[in-house]
Amino acid sequence: MKKLSLWITGLAISATACAQQNPTALKYGNVINATDAKKHLSILASDEFEGRETGKPGAEKAANYIAAEFKKLGLQAPVNGSYFLDVPLTENALKITKFTVNGQAFENWKDFFMPGSFPDKNITATDIVYVGYGTAAELEGVDITGKIVLLINEDKPEEGKKTNTGYRATAQRVAILKVIREKNPAAILGANGELGPLLKRFGGSAGGASISIKKETVANPLAPLFNITTAIADALVKSTGKTYEELKTATATAKQTQVIKTEAAIAFNTEKKDIKAVDVLGFMPGSDPKLKNEVLVFSAHYDHIGLVTKPGATDKVNNGADDDGSGTTGVLEIARAFSQAKKDGKGPRRSVLFLGNVGEEKGLLGSEWYTDHPVYPLANTIADLNIDMIGRVGEEYIGKPDSANYVYSIGSAMLSTDLHKIGEAANATYTKMKLDYKYDDPNDPNRFYYRSDHYNFARYGVPIIFYFNGVHADYHAPGDEVSKINFPLLVKRAQLAFFTGWELANRDARPVVDVKTPTAAK
Repeated sequence: MKKLSLWITGLAISATACAQQNPTALKYGNVINATDAKKHLSILASDEFEGRETGKPGAEKAANYIAAEFKKLGLQAPVNGSYFLDVPLTENALKITKFTVNGQAFENWKDFFMPGSFPDKNITATDIVYVGYGTAAELEGVDITGKIVLLINEDKPEEGKKTNTGYRATAQRVAILKVIREKNPAAILGANGELGPLLKRFGGSAGGASISIKKETVANPLAPLFNITTAIADALVKSTGKTYEELKTATATAKQTQVIKTEAAIAFNTEKKDIKAVDVLGFMPGSDPKLKNEVLVFSAHYDHIGLVTKPGATDKVNNGADDDGSGTTGVLEIARAFSQAKKDGKGPRRSVLFLGNVGEEKGLLGSEWYTDHPVYPLANTIADLNIDMIGRVGEEYIGKPDSANYVYSIGSAMLSTDLHKIGEAANATYTKMKLDYKYDDPNDPNRFYYRSDHYNFARYGVPIIFYFNGVHADYHAPGDEVSKINFPLLVKRAQLAFFTGWELANRDARPVVDVKTPTAAK
């Protein structure tokens, strides 16, 4: 594979080109420490901050805390004298007023959910069109205009290949959904067997209003996608005499596209209101007149998912200590290290922007707004080092010998072979961790490359590295507490980002963009 060859090349270079530690970099990298990290995170992930949900008081408290720390460090307030960049968001409260199949009612966030914002609709049907996996062969000659479509929302099995059955869209399913929508159905019902347990786990806590960037454009005119459980799918195909699973099994080997007699009714509308949200920016100007117009970005999102809404829950706060209190803490510590260097007359040659993003959990909204409306031109932005979850041991490393000495590195070679080599060299010279590239693939089924704020820089061609510890049992759950954070490991991962950034901010040449990686829908 091409990326494997890049990694091997990077390893060879790192072993020779960066064997000598830079005493200045080492001195300031060691400014980052567990005591200060724990102080920051114990505040940001406290119950007082109520899970830092975008648009809620807890997120505002977190933004104020970060800005106050930036001010203490002597960072410039770059938004007309403010540390806050307003991000115009609107809260979209989707009201599903009806969802029935053959007279049986189903509930939003219990039996199905619909992402996105769409024009208000009232849909009734006496039949639906089953299109299997939605492949070109299954759709050939089938008229779905104005119809309700039932889709198997999984990758179609291929002999000898692993199939992704999770409800999260892969590139294959994104492409299929695009083709189906171009045929103008009234609605798409995407069935997935994994969805039921997930909705049961969340207990409705993931429901409620969605948030998007406020735009003058109208809502999406294309057909909405309802992610549905197999219970709804069974009700939809009942008149065939088969269960959904039986029909799905048959579909794996032969075309089963058909019109099914089913009475269905769906109605929904959206209520909107503006909400307050800000990105938090701290800026350090470079010391080299020839390079100071170039900017290195360290980013992390400070928002999380807020309070628990599940009835009967004893822990009411999703504290988000790891996601992404750990990354925010890492950025604050890196900022402190650079600020100490500048105070000592050793400041970076290039300028550095420390960026706390809002709305990541709502769809990478803060970073989308910043990259669409940058305070510093993206043409002058040499790289984004994004830190999202660096305080825990991910589920795949629990019990392994290297569990306390690894980090997933994602995206370093997606756009720039230079950046990949720099990241490898920094690790080989200073932190000596295992850099795990398992998820460093735009086609990875988990789609981590598209799921944090670095992606919005990458879509504009800015080289990125995403530092990540992997998911764990407390991901998006109340158990993501400060007490479970491994602070020495958090510090070491933050130091890797610092040492990589130190080289980027001080080397003569910016990393060359020499790789083309296709972008995809988030």
